[in-house]
Amino acid sequence: MLANFDFSVITGSLSYLFLDGMRFTLTLTALAAIGGIALGTLIAMMRLSGLPVIPLVAKTYVNLFRSLPLVLVIFWFYFLVPYLGQWVTGADRPMTVGAFTSSLVTFTLFEAAYFSEIMRAGIQSIPKGQAAAAQALGMTYWTSMRTVILPQVFRNMTPILLTQTIVLFQDTSLVYVLSITDFLGAASKVAQRDGRLVEMYLFAAVVYFAVCFVASLAVRRLQKKIAIIR
Repeated sequence: MLANFDFSVITGSLSYLFLDGMRFTLTLTALAAIGGIALGTLIAMMRLSGLPVIPLVAKTYVNLFRSLPLVLVIFWFYFLVPYLGQWVTGADRPMTVGAFTSSLVTFTLFEAAYFSEIMRAGIQSIPKGQAAAAQALGMTYWTSMRTVILPQVFRNMTPILLTQTIVLFQDTSLVYVLSITDFLGAASKVAQRDGRLVEMYLFAAVVYFAVCFVASLAVRRLQKKIAIIR
């Protein structure tokens, strides 16, 4: 098999693979991670609030998305959201939802369920005396979270949040099922065009492994650097 391995197929497609494919993958990963962490933090705060109904709504959201296959959610948003938008707005035809927008919304909402559990664990790890002290100073729940609790949580949970972002980077390859030109989609198109499936899929696997391995090492070093010695 390796005797017939054609490296020229890979080298001749590098600009397309990285400038088009990997750029899309990294952009989607970064934006979905930022949106997922922001929404996940809000959901975590909702789950821990003492207000009626709100914790139940947040818990239902988390359990729903964590119980669904990601690829099913991707298809659902891509094919059904335009019709839901038509129904809500009363338009004559389904709303136009681009592939990138659909993917971004999907990953943001889906990953928020996982990021929220990370943030909830981080909030619960902070000694309760700090929240009580903030309340004694007259701070509201949301103010104490924003100024006292969350800064510590983000510092403590950054390595875990980054680890989940690495998982998100891997999961973005699922947009391939929508024929989107992410890195895997670009590799697949080159493979089918040139009839060199082994070369392109093997190269894609090596790139995904290299990126995730290096990122994991960086997260491990960061974890040791910011670890709090008790």
